[in-house]
Amino acid sequence: MSFSANVKMAGDFILNFELCCLQKHRIESKETEMYKSNILSLSLPCLNLVFSPFLVSQRQPFSLHKRNLPSLLAVSANSDNVAGKNDGGMSEAKKGSGTTARGRRLLKVREEKRKRDYDRLHDYPSWAKVLENACKDDEELRAVLGDSIGNPELMRKKVEERVRKKGKDFQKQKTGSVLSFKVSFRDFNPVDSFIWFELYGSPSDRDVDLIGSVIQAWYVMGRLGAFNTSNLQLANSSMEYDPLYDAEKGFKVMPSSFHDISDVEFQDNWGRVWVDLGTSDIFALDVLLNSLTVMSSEYLGIQQVVFGGKRMGDWEEGMTNPDFGYKYFKI
Repeated sequence: MSFSANVKMAGDFILNFELCCLQKHRIESKETEMYKSNILSLSLPCLNLVFSPFLVSQRQPFSLHKRNLPSLLAVSANSDNVAGKNDGGMSEAKKGSGTTARGRRLLKVREEKRKRDYDRLHDYPSWAKVLENACKDDEELRAVLGDSIGNPELMRKKVEERVRKKGKDFQKQKTGSVLSFKVSFRDFNPVDSFIWFELYGSPSDRDVDLIGSVIQAWYVMGRLGAFNTSNLQLANSSMEYDPLYDAEKGFKVMPSSFHDISDVEFQDNWGRVWVDLGTSDIFALDVLLNSLTVMSSEYLGIQQVVFGGKRMGDWEEGMTNPDFGYKYFKI
């Protein structure tokens, strides 16, 4: 085969190669025809001069006759640009973002925190919102929830604990107070003083009977000499072993007795009872306060207990008209 024939075949190869490139980049058919004409107009010496640097002695089948022709190896100068277009411009975005790996991690952390805050705000249980709104006007409920407001799980535990303590009586119409009452003394004389009770509201007849019964039982115990600290043989004894009680010693102890008490009176939310403890020890007051503490917690809430004093609240001396809120319990 002559040199001219080889060069002509090389020209045909180049022509086919360029046509494939133009078709890949979607060049208009008109431009393709013009470019084809320009290639064909080249002379054989020019083809030899122009394309000889790109000819490589690599054998590759090309035509239908499976002739062995030299192949052309070419590298596109726009390969990076094409790759950038194929991956949606991600390469350029990464190069131009100006962010570091640490910056991207911080951004991800902030996004996750924002999502958690959004979920907590929009997924907050409706029952928890109801409890929070109720706490604004209910002091006892606020005391039950304490510092759990804002934490639904902790709020649920607080309420469940309250239900367990109240048991079957949780839904009773009249319940006690979760707040401890205040205790104060005002020139208290054990043999001639009033004991005052401030309730959360005007007591019902049932409430009057309840408080009166507690005071009456306390008086009966004192009248029988129960509040005598001179005979506390078992108070400091260990119950791991059977303790010994000296009945003879208890019999010889000087007796103590609650001397006198008045009826329990009420005007609106204030109540009072006059007492003369006699020879009973002050230990009697501890017994009374222990009884009132449980009563206030479980049955009837008490705001404060005052030992001594002549007049408390709006108490009107001598007013005994039931129409104006006066009630009493006969001891």
